[in-house]
Amino acid sequence: MPGYAISRPDDRAWVATRTRAEHGRTIVDLTTALGLEKSRARLWRYPPGATGVPHVEREQEEVFVVLDGTLTLLLGDPFVPETLPAGSVAAVQPGTPIYLRNDGDAEVTFLAYGAPPIADAAEYLPEPPAD
Repeated sequence: MPGYAISRPDDRAWVATRTRAEHGRTIVDLTTALGLEKSRARLWRYPPGATGVPHVEREQEEVFVVLDGTLTLLLGDPFVPETLPAGSVAAVQPGTPIYLRNDGDAEVTFLAYGAPPIADAAEYLPEPPAD
């Protein structure tokens, strides 16, 4: 087995998420596709108006890379909105409340990368009030 893996656009299958599927969010699990063992990676697409689930990662450091569109990250307690256009990168340390949403008129595509590869260990938070 080579010491690398590649995911090309034509090889990817975007699937509906198990949470917030009604928002039209889709995902590509790069962790599985690339055989990652020490980190996790996912590509996300959020149509206009889509939101993530407010949460706090207790052990996982996360990096968000906006590939297309504009992502709004709400971070901290209380939440502080950060608007991230394409090309932006945000690093979020464990223990920081996170809420992702697409406040724009166009779809947003972003990479979420985290380490260590701990799944389903987040603390979920209540929805913040509407702006």
